[in-house]
Amino acid sequence: MRITLREMEVFAAVASAGGVTRAAVTLALTQSAASQSLDKLEASLGSRLFDRVGRRLVLNEHGRILLPRARALLDAARDVEGLFQGEGGWLKLGASTTIANYLMPAKLAAFRRTYPAVQLEMKVANTRDIVAAVLAFEVDCAFVEGPCHHPELLVLPWREDELVLFVGAGHRLAGRVLTLEELAGAPWILREAGSGTREEVERLLLPHLPGLNLEMELGDSEAIKRSVAAGLGVSCLSREVVAEWLADGRLVELKAPLPALQRTLWQVQQRERVATCSLQLFLSLL
Repeated sequence: MRITLREMEVFAAVASAGGVTRAAVTLALTQSAASQSLDKLEASLGSRLFDRVGRRLVLNEHGRILLPRARALLDAARDVEGLFQGEGGWLKLGASTTIANYLMPAKLAAFRRTYPAVQLEMKVANTRDIVAAVLAFEVDCAFVEGPCHHPELLVLPWREDELVLFVGAGHRLAGRVLTLEELAGAPWILREAGSGTREEVERLLLPHLPGLNLEMELGDSEAIKRSVAAGLGVSCLSREVVAEWLADGRLVELKAPLPALQRTLWQVQQRERVATCSLQLFLSLL
């Protein structure tokens, strides 16, 4: 084998830092050593991996192909080191916003109690960005709210989730069964485009409603809850998100002639990525 993990480490660091000097600092190397390592990798592969743009090094097509695989190799190496150094390995997870805020904390706490030596990281973003992180080998595994279809991904059903229509306690629509026309004409507050919740709300509601009167888009479920509680409109979120506020009366669940609003939450992994020991342990707890 002509390439080494150190060369991959330098390459990934340069890609993140945009230059050899800053990459060398993060790796505690001299600039000369980092440059030599990158030159040796490019010579072994027979391809340049970066284009120079001003003072920055920017990944070219070859570098973009290599980067996710380099990250996967480095993560696997760290996991192996952890097993034999008593550190327990590494686990990098991704989760879309609702799952990260309301479903993952208990799972992470249980995993931490059982395997305290495993180093945990979790990237939180909307479904679109989390799927991109999986494709880029930035996380070992992710959990998202919206379905995704990509030939490089393994997508498995994780659990079912119920969505709820709701308004603030003092809203004029509270306390009665609504017609579909009333529901469609109400001012709606929804998650941003790219959110799995937004995609699922539209998938479940639009076949039954003449449209949605979109008043506002917000990138956070907590912001939507507070805006609806303040009387600004109607929304639809996971019951996990609004259960406490429905129970204490700040929000009121709406009734309308609609089928049950059920969706599937998904587990997403790279097909080419070998599951680390830490990931296998985490999945066994789910």
